[in-house]
Amino acid sequence: MTNSKPSRSTRSGSEEAGEFENEIRVNMVSLGCPKNLVDSEMILGKLGQEGFVLTPDAGEADVIVVNTCGFVESAKEESVNTILEACKLKQDAETEKKVVVTGCLGQRYGEELSREIPELDAIVGLGEYDDLGNALKGLFGKTDGGLYLQVSDPDKACNAEVGRFRLTPAHYGYLRISEGCDNPCTFCSIPAIRGRFRSKSIEMLEAEARELVESGASEMVLISQDTTSYGVDIDGRFRLAELLRRLAAVDGVEWIRLLYAYPAYLTDEMIDAIAELPEVLNYIDIPLQHISERMLRHMGRRMMEAKTRDLLDRMRARIPGLMLRTTFIVGFPGEDDTEFGILRDFVRDFEFERMGVFPYSKEEGTPSAEFEDELPGELIDERLEELMLIQQEIAFRHNRQRAGEISEVIVDSAEEEREDPLGGAPFRAAIARSYGESPEIDPVVFITAPGAEPCEDEPPAAMPEGVLELSCEPPPPPLPAAGERRTVEIIGGRGYDLLATIAGSGDHERKNVGR
Repeated sequence: MTNSKPSRSTRSGSEEAGEFENEIRVNMVSLGCPKNLVDSEMILGKLGQEGFVLTPDAGEADVIVVNTCGFVESAKEESVNTILEACKLKQDAETEKKVVVTGCLGQRYGEELSREIPELDAIVGLGEYDDLGNALKGLFGKTDGGLYLQVSDPDKACNAEVGRFRLTPAHYGYLRISEGCDNPCTFCSIPAIRGRFRSKSIEMLEAEARELVESGASEMVLISQDTTSYGVDIDGRFRLAELLRRLAAVDGVEWIRLLYAYPAYLTDEMIDAIAELPEVLNYIDIPLQHISERMLRHMGRRMMEAKTRDLLDRMRARIPGLMLRTTFIVGFPGEDDTEFGILRDFVRDFEFERMGVFPYSKEEGTPSAEFEDELPGELIDERLEELMLIQQEIAFRHNRQRAGEISEVIVDSAEEEREDPLGGAPFRAAIARSYGESPEIDPVVFITAPGAEPCEDEPPAAMPEGVLELSCEPPPPPLPAAGERRTVEIIGGRGYDLLATIAGSGDHERKNVGR
């Protein structure tokens, strides 16, 4: 979540939109997925270039912009609650304050929001961000009291996303390679919100990667609605492997991480690129959603059970130390005990390194919203808990197996006192990630200072009277700062997270591929 600050305008309604007595201070709240975060970075970057002042304090702001998520019911509720909180701040403010909604919820439900939350001042859709600055300026001095609503078809060509106001730590950044989606998943509202699938050009993405490097990023996290379809809309070819090779050649790019890989389009050429390119991490996020043949067909997925299993087996055989992340949906209409049992057995047998489970969310306007055989919420919750307990056992065992592993990590935040994830006493540690942990969604690596080492040479048996005896134990080295890369030794687990110490001279035997 981030905040920015627009400047305050006291212009009258007759003044031109660009004339201000004071700067407008803008605060932004960014909700939802990394794709939304990139939108927020672009919005803030453009507003900053146009002279707006960005502030993290909503109380100080003249305009609060809420970049909403509207993907599932829980995200919609969070977005609406955040909007209402901003409207309460507006009502309580002693000076003129505006509330503006952007993002997926505004794109999909602009008319409804304008009727149900009359305190809003503006709703701006996904395709209108270039004109957001003018919309904000026009809000001050407005005399008619009406709401500004600008929502249009989102199917616009992708532009280069440069000039961003970075909201992630400097050392990593999200690189959105395409927009929209053409897959026919019956449960998903994204095509209706984000439009048809559109890829950026490779040259555009190289330029974005260079700008991210210049701003301090060495890790590129590739995102889109469907990363494996990259390029197919340009010339009919799946070009993700080509893109990976071109990005790996950009000076300063050390890690490339793949998220949102639709399984049906994951080709052997892509598998080879992951396995061969040192910069491309042996980590991939593949949302599978289910494994039962009947459920996959009901969900409108393009890859069925046998081909899914074959793909996963080939990837594990060909990519050393592969870390596989996936997500599943439980409680889809018609999922009976047999279908759930197939999924449960698959999760137990395949042992994914990373896994998330979501309850089915009935989304208005999607085909599945009309399906019969809805499951009761209690049963959905039971199935979700059962899968997560199975995964917890797998994850904890996997952590134990990593003890002794030597791996390169990148530090996300410097040493400070941390809460114990298992409820024990707080401890001091830096937070880092190895190749197996994606930012924000996966567990972390806690780097702790090692215990004092015993002296190799025994001290004299006695010291002369009055002479202070000094310990021959050297002080532990300081833990690394954010953005630094270090080689660590995994020494154990702490729930889903890992514990590590800075490795010694490097003569340890590597247990896994740590790139």
